[in-house]
Amino acid sequence: MPPFLAYEDKGPGTPATYGRVPLVLVHGHPFDRTMWHPQLTEFSAGRRVIAPDLRGYGASPVTPGTVPLSRHAEDIAELLDHLGVDGFVLAGLSMGGQIAMECCARFGDRVRGLVLADTFPDPETPEGRVGRTAMADRLLAEGMRGYADEVLEKMVAPYADPDVRAHVHRMMTATPPEGAAAALRGRAERPDYRALLTRVRVPALVVVGADDTYTPVSDAEAMHAALPDSSLHVVEGAAHLPNLERPEEFNRALAGFLARLDG
Repeated sequence: MPPFLAYEDKGPGTPATYGRVPLVLVHGHPFDRTMWHPQLTEFSAGRRVIAPDLRGYGASPVTPGTVPLSRHAEDIAELLDHLGVDGFVLAGLSMGGQIAMECCARFGDRVRGLVLADTFPDPETPEGRVGRTAMADRLLAEGMRGYADEVLEKMVAPYADPDVRAHVHRMMTATPPEGAAAALRGRAERPDYRALLTRVRVPALVVVGADDTYTPVSDAEAMHAALPDSSLHVVEGAAHLPNLERPEEFNRALAGFLARLDG
């Protein structure tokens, strides 16, 4: 039976990859797996790299209504089962980071290393729940373009490369409104992951753009303090998507982390 999610599975199946832990990349909202293009290109030369489109995004099917983070985590587990991947490094950005935390809660024994980029572990506030629900209704009524125009300069810094800005805007406007709305409703119900972070026993890397206003450096510092074995990397000259805005620096930090985990 084919997997539910669309995905990229790249990397040479040669002895050169032996001892190198597979890397799984989980995108944020409202993006798709092309968000990880610089990392897929860089790291698939020497290891297996898997990047799914989450349910409701990219080329994956849409489930209307509400899709909780737990459903996204189950989708990832089912995909990795289908691909025969047992242990892996799990990297998630923004909502993808919260999904990665949910994965740790559900099948943390399979996670060999954790990368949390531009995300935070706190539960939704009552005000945030109202706001996300209202935004879900708006996206269903109006589509994605107005929202994409409004938030573009928070997703990437105003000084970001024009090609990066265009790519980010293109991902947002291509996202099905029904998929984005369902994920927003599910994210509004998310649990508190702060205690979970204190129980993560594998190495972790926390990355954040210095100019991120959605998840500021203080959020990253709090996660770094909570995780028992973590390093923190602040990417200067980037906002919410440092993997796209400053890919060389992001990749250097990730490469150093992966080298520590490889056989």
